[in-house]
Amino acid sequence: MNAGAKTVAVVDYGMGNLRSVSQAVRAAAQGSGWSVVVTQHPEEVRAAQRIVLPGQGAMPDCMHELRSSGLQESVLEAAAAKPLFGVCVGMQMLLDHSTEGDTPGLGLIPGTVLRFDLAGRTQSDGSRYKVPQMGWNPVRQTPHPLWADVADLSYFYFVHSFYAAVQNAAHGAGQADYGGWFAAAIARDNIFATQFHPEKSAQQGLTLYRNFLHWNP
Repeated sequence: MNAGAKTVAVVDYGMGNLRSVSQAVRAAAQGSGWSVVVTQHPEEVRAAQRIVLPGQGAMPDCMHELRSSGLQESVLEAAAAKPLFGVCVGMQMLLDHSTEGDTPGLGLIPGTVLRFDLAGRTQSDGSRYKVPQMGWNPVRQTPHPLWADVADLSYFYFVHSFYAAVQNAAHGAGQADYGGWFAAAIARDNIFATQFHPEKSAQQGLTLYRNFLHWNP
């Protein structure tokens, strides 16, 4: 990593959708002077100016792999001082606790991760709610700089069985409705995170990543 370079580190602890995330961030960074590195090395996370924390799979596995990889401390250091973008389970990991496997999170944003409880319930078209939620869902925004040039109620792509319930409404940055409103995006200080996958969400997802590169919290 070159000294003085503007670098975004995509944290590789073995559980993220790294290829599509890194490709999307690179596409958003074109012409901006930012370079994107996918890294397993804590020192590269510490040296980067911005951090992306992806996550995919089960929360207990993600937290275990983050710890065992040796990357957890560098991620916590980054979250205290640098812009950080969490994606999917990477968002859930920021909270205090998940009911999935009774798993402690990183404790960066107060709240709990809960499983959708939609058994026997039907949607407006008469179909049953399915868990996991898989597909496109509009997101109702709460004002935040990362929503710049993204229309309110734009559709984003979700794949999840669990959702974040933040303790403080001020940490909610966006909501979606799946049998009830839940946190589709959360934010605090220099941290922004989404339950949906920006890298799978067409131009509006790339715009979010582009805004992240220009964000000065």
